[in-house]
Amino acid sequence: MTQSYNADPAILNLGDEFFDPVTAADFPKTILRFRDDVVASDIGLSGLSEADWIGHFGRFDPLPDNLPEPLALRYHGHQFQNYNADLGDGRGFLFAQLRDGQNRLLDLGTKGSGQTPYSRRGDGRLTLLGGVREALATRYLEHLGVPTSRTLSLIETGEDLTRHDEPSPTRSAVMVRLQHSHIRFGTFQRQAFFEARDNLSALVDYCITHFYPNAVGADGLLAAAAKSSANMVASWMAGGFVHGVMNTDNMNITGESFDYGPYRFLPTLQSSYTAAYFDHNRLYAFARQPEIMYWNLAQLAQSLSLICDDKALLAALEVYAPAYRDALRGHMFRRLSIAPTDIDTDIDFVMQTFKWLEDSQAPWPQFWHDFNGGAARELTAKASPNKAHYQGEAFEAWFKTLSRYTPTSDGPKTDVPPSLLYDEIGELWAPIDADDDWSAFEAKIASFTRD
Repeated sequence: MTQSYNADPAILNLGDEFFDPVTAADFPKTILRFRDDVVASDIGLSGLSEADWIGHFGRFDPLPDNLPEPLALRYHGHQFQNYNADLGDGRGFLFAQLRDGQNRLLDLGTKGSGQTPYSRRGDGRLTLLGGVREALATRYLEHLGVPTSRTLSLIETGEDLTRHDEPSPTRSAVMVRLQHSHIRFGTFQRQAFFEARDNLSALVDYCITHFYPNAVGADGLLAAAAKSSANMVASWMAGGFVHGVMNTDNMNITGESFDYGPYRFLPTLQSSYTAAYFDHNRLYAFARQPEIMYWNLAQLAQSLSLICDDKALLAALEVYAPAYRDALRGHMFRRLSIAPTDIDTDIDFVMQTFKWLEDSQAPWPQFWHDFNGGAARELTAKASPNKAHYQGEAFEAWFKTLSRYTPTSDGPKTDVPPSLLYDEIGELWAPIDADDDWSAFEAKIASFTRD
């Protein structure tokens, strides 16, 4: 059944304390480089002509019955655990809100769409390489079963940009993403900073109405967000994803990854592996991601304490640890294609898996390919480029434990494991940069299957 377009600019009901109307940049060129019609079909937009697509997602002509003008959202946040009140959408905005076939409220947000009141002397632009990296990240994370924004559109905009972390001048682009919500932990923090209790209450009601209809009160919202956030981080850990910048302004209330600046996927398991070159203290290292998410949720709880009893909020935070445990087991067992049994036994096996992967330094993507597959896994492993890693007492003990679990699939569907390591992105970008050859990028995107 084809999903029909269903506009619902619900955020307008929150009032102008939460956003600023802005105007999109007037770009010298609009060259469509990527459109995802699977994503577009979820919101009734897959039938747009190329001209209409560019008009809406390159020139930002309003969609019918939707937001009459883009909105730069207001928020604060902890950046590397230091509070920053000088934040907000600085190179993006909320462009539209729509309902999908499940009646979920979804946002269309941008990146690289021009300056806003929160640009802080920045140019409000996105490099084409940055857009390519985000499109790749979202599709691969979707493939891995991670709750994530999805890249709808990438349009090259014909400007030369200067960046200190890329060879410059470099090409520019504007990107549009689809996700459940752009309401961030920092959205609550801003209202708490100004002690705007009525606004906080209105924000809680908005989030319960549109995202967590079974939640009751601010503590119920916090518990629901804690459970969703726990599931997201657990999926990162099972997928070998390192977020890079887990600031509270980058965490949203619905528990979805979004806004991919620095990120990495593990080449091998290293607990201290970080994605951002400026994370000198390794605050957001791979192994610290679960505890950092809890810290971020505690900041959300502190903001909600203006309108909710502290004991109720503390009780809501207690949801996080068991939710993370259960979600980690679920994602790890799904990736290995084995059926769970007893929670304590299963978690011991998960911890054993992480320990063996770090001690052995077995290449991460190949490992998951080799041992996803039930009855076929032993034969696959013997033929693997990783076979030198699959020996010794520690491996034999791990494999013996694995063999006790019931397989749930027949094996990997491809000969080569899908991956998105740092060097691969450079290899995909090089022909685009040199010859406008997008074939390798398109092939990589196509290799990431969707459930």
